[in-house]
Amino acid sequence: MTQAGNVSNGLALDARSLDTLRLQAKQNPEQATRAVAQQFEAVFLQMVLKSMRDATPQDGPTDSDQTRMYTSMLDQQIAQSLSAKGIGLADVMLRQLGRSQTAAPAFPVTAKPADTKTSAPVASQNFLSRMKEHAIAASNATGIPARFLLGHAALESGWGKGEIRTADGSPSHNLFGIKAGRSWKGATVDVTTTEYVDGAPRKMVQTFRAYASYAQGFQDYASLMKNSPRYAAVLKQSDGAGFAQGLQRAGYATDPRYAEKLTGILNGASMRQSLVA
Repeated sequence: MTQAGNVSNGLALDARSLDTLRLQAKQNPEQATRAVAQQFEAVFLQMVLKSMRDATPQDGPTDSDQTRMYTSMLDQQIAQSLSAKGIGLADVMLRQLGRSQTAAPAFPVTAKPADTKTSAPVASQNFLSRMKEHAIAASNATGIPARFLLGHAALESGWGKGEIRTADGSPSHNLFGIKAGRSWKGATVDVTTTEYVDGAPRKMVQTFRAYASYAQGFQDYASLMKNSPRYAAVLKQSDGAGFAQGLQRAGYATDPRYAEKLTGILNGASMRQSLVA
C-alpha cells in the first residue's frame, strides 16, 4: 500500500491469518470464534493506543517517520500482550454470539453452491466494468494507460472485495490504498494492515484517505501520480511490467513482491478479457 502523504474503519486480516482461521473453523468452530474475538480485542486496543499517540505532540526533534513506525509496532505488541491476558471485550462478544446462535431460522434455507469456475472471473469483470470510466478519466489526466490503473486498483482492493471500509461498513472509495499524511485535510479511516519492515510482515494500524466517490478517488490518485516527483518515472512507462516495477522502485508499497503481483494481474486472464470486451 502506498506511502502517500509521507509515502497502503475496520478489521483487516492478512491472507495467512484468514487461511488459519478458515482451517480452525472447519476443525473447531468454537475455537475459531474465540480466536476472532481475541483478534478483534487486540485491534481495538491497538486503535485506542493509536488515538492516544495521535493526541500527543509529534513534532519533537526525535520524531520521524521511522520512530513513528516503530512506535506503532510497539503499540501492536502491547495490544497483543493485553489481549492475551484479556480485558473482557472478547468474552462479551462470545456471550453475545452464543445468544444469537441459539435462535434457529423458522424455515430451512438451502443455498445454491457458488460456481467456482466462473464466479471469480465474473466478479473481476464486474469490477473492471464499474471502474472503467473513472480509469479512462485518470488516464487522460496522467497519460498512464487505463488498464494499468484498473490493474493497480484491483491489486490494492482485491478486485473491490477488500476495499477499505469505514466503521459503519460503508466504502471509503479508496481503491489504491493511499495513506493520509499530515498534508491530507479530508476524511480518513483507520485500518489494520500488513506492512513489511526489513522484508518481514508486520501488522499495524494505519490511517488512509476516504473519498465521497470512486471518481474522486481516481482523481486523487491521478493527482498523486502527476504532482509527486517520486512517480515521474512511472508516468513514462508503456508496458505493464515497467509500470509495476516503477511503482515498487518509487516506494509505493513495502511488499517486496509488489511488482510481481501487479504484473501478474496486468497480464492475467481477467484483464485480457476486459481488453477484448
